[in-house]
Amino acid sequence: MSHPCLSCGACCASYRVDFSVYELDEAGGKVPSGLTVEVNGSTCRMRGTDHVPIRCAALTGKVGEKVACGIYEWRPAPCHELEAGDYGCEKARARHGLPPYAEVVGDRIV
Repeated sequence: MSHPCLSCGACCASYRVDFSVYELDEAGGKVPSGLTVEVNGSTCRMRGTDHVPIRCAALTGKVGEKVACGIYEWRPAPCHELEAGDYGCEKARARHGLPPYAEVVGDRIV
């Protein structure tokens, strides 16, 4: 059974993703610079999260059906910090009309 996040993606289409320029590949980090825009000298943002409707440039697929992150292994800190089922996840799921995470996973351990 696949992880419920692979049929969701609501967080990637709900939040602005700002992070340190030191996470960029051109600064020794891992996030591909081409998928970002500069906010100021010390902060950058994932493309697509800088306007409305929000949709991260790294997100592939259709929210609520089947999705993936094109840079999952290299995603920035805010993406690592948001966890399935936490407040941010539930808020994003509700914003996209999806049921709460707990209802999706039920008694299944993920």
